[in-house]
Amino acid sequence: MEAKFYSTIDGQVHCGLCPHRCHISDGKKGICQVRKNDGGKLYSLNYGVVSAMALDPIEKKPLYHFHPGSYIFSIGSVGCNFRCLFCQNYSIAQVKGNGWTESFPVIPPQVILQKAQEAVAQGNIGVAYTYNEPTVWFEYMYNIAERVSEAGLKNVMVSNGYIEAIPLDYLLPLMDAFNIDLKGYSNSFYKRMLGGTIEPVRNTLKAIVRAGKHLEVTYLVIPYENDNPARFREVAIWISEILGPDTVLHVNRYYPSYMLDTPATPLKTLLELYAVAKEHLNNVYIGNTGMAEYNNTYCPKCGKLVVERHGMHGNPVGLTNDGRCSGCGSQIM
Repeated sequence: MEAKFYSTIDGQVHCGLCPHRCHISDGKKGICQVRKNDGGKLYSLNYGVVSAMALDPIEKKPLYHFHPGSYIFSIGSVGCNFRCLFCQNYSIAQVKGNGWTESFPVIPPQVILQKAQEAVAQGNIGVAYTYNEPTVWFEYMYNIAERVSEAGLKNVMVSNGYIEAIPLDYLLPLMDAFNIDLKGYSNSFYKRMLGGTIEPVRNTLKAIVRAGKHLEVTYLVIPYENDNPARFREVAIWISEILGPDTVLHVNRYYPSYMLDTPATPLKTLLELYAVAKEHLNNVYIGNTGMAEYNNTYCPKCGKLVVERHGMHGNPVGLTNDGRCSGCGSQIM
């Protein structure tokens, strides 16, 4: 399918989907490896290509303050506009060549909607675009999201946030919730470890908040790379002041993966950064550890347990239907 958001100058395609703004010569691909210049036109090579789909707990995205205890039909494709050295889904995100084109099925958007609707009886609330970076799957995601929204279901995007403002503006009216990875606190980290820059991600976060969409932020703590408590405090303060003190922050444990063999994040480090974040934010969680007490949701006013979590499953034990604490009535979600 022909891609959106590009121009052609002297046969070279200028892609405007993400901040890389790749200039792609005829026959070549962009950094994402799934958008190709063919005769002066840009094509989405992964349109309809589905590498994975599952009915996941909403907490797996992770989204802790968006319909806790529910499920969401989750789909992913191939490709990514980052080159994270620690990528956990590198088998589908860091594709090269053309071998993957015959490895996965091509599924029309209406079939995804049908599957999502069939799963409603199992607690499904909509469709999540996840697993790899959904930005590079833009056209397919957009076509599904339109159908999902019209059907009265929810759209969720799990993303690195590296998307240009105009494409994001197209998505915002259709999306109900986002989980965005804020992977570090400096441009040097983003350039060295990911192959990108941080400011576009910050801009995406601000745009989501301005649009009034539900937002949760994930911060993967990598030893010796982005675990400095003083610098992390700057992140927590920025989130609190710019996005709001009720913004949900997931402080997640890193495990060695792909090209990075640094040992897993010590629990001591996670607890220290959790304490730092809690000084500035009301809703902070520690992920990828199995420590239940740091995954439960408590009312910040009266301390009542409102959502109890075991693994990736949430149980709203003290939450009213309109998202309030059943003890004191404070708005939680």
